[in-house]
Amino acid sequence: MTRILMAALANRSPFPDMTLAPAMPKTLGQARTELLSGLTVALALVPEAVAFAFVAGVHPLVGLYAAFIVGLITALLGGRPGMISGATGALAVVMVSLVAQHGVEYLFAAVVLMGLIQIAAGIMRWGKFIRLVPHPVMLGFVNGLAIVIFLAQLGQFQVPGSAEPGHGLAGGDWLTGLPLALMLGLVALTMAIIWVMPRITSAFPAPLAGIGIVALIVIALGIDVPRVGDLASIEGGLPAFHVPMVPLTWETLEIVLPYALILAAIGLIESLLTLNLVGDITGQRGGASQECMAQGLANTVTGFFGGMGGCAMIGQSMINVKSGGRTRLSGISAALFLLIFIVVAAPLIEQIPLAALVGVMFMVVIGTFAWNSFKIMTRVPLTDALVIVLVTVVTVMTDLAIAVVVGVIVSALAYAWNNATRIHAKAYRTPEGGKVYQIQGPLFFGSADGFAELFTPEEDPQLVVVDFADSRVVDQSALTAIEAVAEKYEATGKTLQLRHLSRDCHRLLSRAGQLMVDSDDDPDYGVAVDYGVRTGVLGAGH
Repeated sequence: MTRILMAALANRSPFPDMTLAPAMPKTLGQARTELLSGLTVALALVPEAVAFAFVAGVHPLVGLYAAFIVGLITALLGGRPGMISGATGALAVVMVSLVAQHGVEYLFAAVVLMGLIQIAAGIMRWGKFIRLVPHPVMLGFVNGLAIVIFLAQLGQFQVPGSAEPGHGLAGGDWLTGLPLALMLGLVALTMAIIWVMPRITSAFPAPLAGIGIVALIVIALGIDVPRVGDLASIEGGLPAFHVPMVPLTWETLEIVLPYALILAAIGLIESLLTLNLVGDITGQRGGASQECMAQGLANTVTGFFGGMGGCAMIGQSMINVKSGGRTRLSGISAALFLLIFIVVAAPLIEQIPLAALVGVMFMVVIGTFAWNSFKIMTRVPLTDALVIVLVTVVTVMTDLAIAVVVGVIVSALAYAWNNATRIHAKAYRTPEGGKVYQIQGPLFFGSADGFAELFTPEEDPQLVVVDFADSRVVDQSALTAIEAVAEKYEATGKTLQLRHLSRDCHRLLSRAGQLMVDSDDDPDYGVAVDYGVRTGVLGAGH
C-alpha cells in the first residue's frame, strides 16, 4: 500500500499497465480551481451523507465520517484523480437490515470486512473484469443513476419531520402553496446561475456560485425555506478510533460476511463503472485494480473510525469534473472541507438552503443522463436497445449491482445466441472421392446442436474430413458434439478426420482426454485421434 501511495503522489502508476492523470495541479490557477471545486463538492456531500445515514438507520455523523474518510483515502490512492467517493445510497439500502437486526457495531465490523474483501480483489487484479461490461449496460447504468439522483432530491420537497435515524428525512407531507413556490423558484434560480455562469467567467465554479448566491439571498432576506440544518445537526468532533464492539466468534462472521460480500461487490461495481465514466469525460485512463485497493483500504479504515463505508459517487464526481476538478487536490480538499464543516463551520453550513443543493443536483442529472441514447436506440440492434432500457429500469427499481449483472447476463446470452446461429459448413468432394466439411463459426455450447445437424453420415462417402480452419473449438459441449458426430460415422463404418485444430484447441482436447497427434507436414495443426485409437474410425492423417 505504501508503494501505491508513493506512486500516486509521484504521478506514476504503481502497476506497469496503468496510466494516471496528473496527481497534483501544476499552476496556481489550476490549484485555485481544484480547491474551489473541492469546496463545491463538499457542500453537495453534506445532505447526501446525512440522507444516506438516515436510510441506513444510523446517526448522521456516521455518514459524514464515512464521506470524509472514504473521500480522503480514495482521493489520495484511487485509480482516477478527480473522482469523488463517499457514503452512497446503493450501500445504505443493504445496511439497513443489518443495523435493524444487530445494531451499528455489526455494521462497522461488516464495513471492515468489506474493505478487506475489496483489497483482496485489487491484489488479484479483478478490477480488469469491468471491461466485460458492454456499452449498452453503461448507458443504462448512467441513465438509471441519473433518474435515481433525481428521485432522491424529491424528498427535499417534503415538510421536514423527525430527524431520527431510521425514521426518514421528512414528515411525509409535500410542500404546498407559498413554501413550494419559494422552493421551486430557488431551485430554478440556482440552475439558471449554473447555466449562465460559464458564459460570464470560468474563474469560479458555476455550482459554487449558484449555492453561494442563493444562500446569500435566502439568509439576507430571511426567506423561510428548508435548510441543511432541518435535516439534522452536522456538528461533531474528529472521528475517533473505535474497534467494532462485536464478539470475535464464528457466529459473528456468519452474520456479517454475507453483508460484507454484497457491500464489497456493489461498491466495486459502482466505483469501477464511475471510474470508466469519468475517464470517458476527461479522456484519461486509470487503474481499476488500484481503485479496488483504494476503496478497500478506505472502507477498512472507515469501519475502525465509526463510518458506514462507501464507494464512488457519480453525482459528486460529475460536479467535480464539471467544476474543473482533474487532480487529486480536488478530492482531498473536498474531504478536508467536509471535516471543517463538521468540526468548525456546522452552524454556517446548516443555514444553506436545500433548494440551492437540489438545483445543483438537478443540473447533475441533466448532465449525467445520456440523452443521445434515445437516438442510439434507433440505430443499434434491438437487443442492445432492450438492454439499455432494462438496465435503466432495474437500476431504478432495485440497485446498481443487480442491474449491471442482469445487463451483462442478457448481453452475454444475446451474444451467445448470435454466435450459435453463425455455425455452418461449406461442403465439397475431393478428387479421391472423399467429402470435406469446412466449418464456419465457433463451436461451443450454443452451436453444438447446429453443428451436429450439418452432417449426413448415411449419405456421405467412406472418407469424411472436418476442417476447422475457420472455426474454434471452445468448450466441453463442443468436444461432446465432435464425439457424437464421430460415433454416427463409426456406426456406419466410415472414417472421420479432423483437420486444422489450433494449438489452444489441442490443449482443450488434451485436457478432456483426447490424444492429439501433430501432422508431419503441418506442425501448427493436428488431428484428434481418440476414436481412431479406440475404434479405428478416426484417421491419423492431417
